[in-house]
Amino acid sequence: MDILQDLQARGLLNQTTDEAGLKEHLANNQVTLYCGFDPTADSLHIGNLVAILILKRFQEAGHRPLALVGGGTGLIGDPSGRSSERQLNDEGTVREYSEKIAGQLAKVLDFEKVGNAATVRNNLDWLSGMTMIEFLRDVGKHFGVNYMLAKDSVESRIQHGISFTEFSYMILQSYDFLNLFRKENCTLQIGGSDQWGNITAGLELIRRSSEEGEEAKAFGLTVPLITKADGSKFGKTAGGAIWLDPEKTTPYEFYQFWINTDDRDVINFLHYFTFLSLEEIDELKKEVENQPEKRVAQRRLAEEVTKMVHDEAALKQAQKITEALFSGDLKGLTGEEIEQGFKDVPTHSFSEDEKGLIDLLVEAKISSSKRQAREDIQNGAIYINGERQQDLKYTVDDEDRIDGKFTIIRRGKKKYFLIRYE
Repeated sequence: MDILQDLQARGLLNQTTDEAGLKEHLANNQVTLYCGFDPTADSLHIGNLVAILILKRFQEAGHRPLALVGGGTGLIGDPSGRSSERQLNDEGTVREYSEKIAGQLAKVLDFEKVGNAATVRNNLDWLSGMTMIEFLRDVGKHFGVNYMLAKDSVESRIQHGISFTEFSYMILQSYDFLNLFRKENCTLQIGGSDQWGNITAGLELIRRSSEEGEEAKAFGLTVPLITKADGSKFGKTAGGAIWLDPEKTTPYEFYQFWINTDDRDVINFLHYFTFLSLEEIDELKKEVENQPEKRVAQRRLAEEVTKMVHDEAALKQAQKITEALFSGDLKGLTGEEIEQGFKDVPTHSFSEDEKGLIDLLVEAKISSSKRQAREDIQNGAIYINGERQQDLKYTVDDEDRIDGKFTIIRRGKKKYFLIRYE
């Protein structure tokens, strides 16, 4: 099965500019392909992951992936898929974002693979040196206004209003493709379905500007928009986006996002986000149909994606936290693991070496009053580091601290509270 057939089988092929021509081109050449990532934040998120993995799939098939960080276009803002203009960031911020994104790309793509190592480029390197006259004469002259107005990314914004800054984004992205075509022999651009207009504009610029003209071998490919069965937006939770940066979304939170995948989505996500064979995914589909309560497919999905985006150690740590929370045995966790697993639970800080349990429950707002605290303790609703405590005279001291810094209180079945010692 060739790369295009594999993408088709996984539901990852949305549009191609010339599928037969691209198929032949890939069969007869080691192709350099690229995808752009604008630094609009200090981290990529899982919405970017499909495109990154498409680059990786092509690399596994023997081709050369090029990840383009939009240090230049990130200063402008892509109007695609938006109803309002982006807030512009200053050059220092965009530079910082660009560096962080390049580091995240290096975790997934292989930058040392012999024969087809991945590379990162930043379009600020060529866009910043271009004068306005050069831009208008050498690039802008190839774009008719009517042609640009007909593109979805522009047409959808006309009624809301679009600045010339964002209107020009298509031309800048097109020039990226032309520059990479000339300098890197890059003949394929990939992107999300919302990038179709920008990609085809780039192909038009290549044909108009290159010596080969209409015979220029360059292609475009888009992947479909990832949707969830319940209609909610993919990659979003109540806490916001799922980031690739472990400081913004911990490996435990990342793992939990995938393991909580709906049964209706998990097989699609295994196709999109893992490199498991189609045959193995079919076996996991049977598990979902016959034994959904075991969540075998979800665990495999969470394992594969967490290990790929972070690493094996981060995966094992996430699994350890998950198991501790499931079993209630929390004493084996390290301070770092507690920081991850209890990142969003109510937290109260104490400086005293010891404190009576009743006073602690009230001061940490775990129980509403001393009377309620006594009832909670007597009713067996209070757990300290996973162990039930029913002694009204119990004192919480340094022996109840995990890693010398934390005590975890549980009230009832699911309400966790973190006590932090300063």
